[in-house]
Amino acid sequence: MGKAIAIDFGLKRSGIAITDDQKLFAFPHETVDSQGLMTYLEALIPKESIDTIVLGEPKRMDNSDTHISENVRLLHEALLAKFSALTVVLIDERFTSKMAVQAMIAGGMKKKERKVKGNIDKVSAAIVLQSYLSANNH
Repeated sequence: MGKAIAIDFGLKRSGIAITDDQKLFAFPHETVDSQGLMTYLEALIPKESIDTIVLGEPKRMDNSDTHISENVRLLHEALLAKFSALTVVLIDERFTSKMAVQAMIAGGMKKKERKVKGNIDKVSAAIVLQSYLSANNH
């Protein structure tokens, strides 16, 4: 059994989270420049024995698209094509940024560190990934 990763995609940077070997827990991993995301994934996937990619799907409260929804759909298609042997899924990421800030506060992260947007991105990815794990581990 391989690990899973989640991607909180942004036009500038993307947060990455990764599971433990048993796919029980999600951990913030890294924030990468979105321009180099595919290159980063090409190196990370074999190194960490990844078998599942979870991609956060942005939606508004009324379930309509956001300004980045089309970009995420294009990334989803590119991931399916590039990593065809892996499971690639989209999951709703509404409220993850707000939840990430709350989690960082609860975890005692200093205000200066919470203002670093990359930290929010990777914690948001971990929330998306933990949500996926909770829904798919019985």
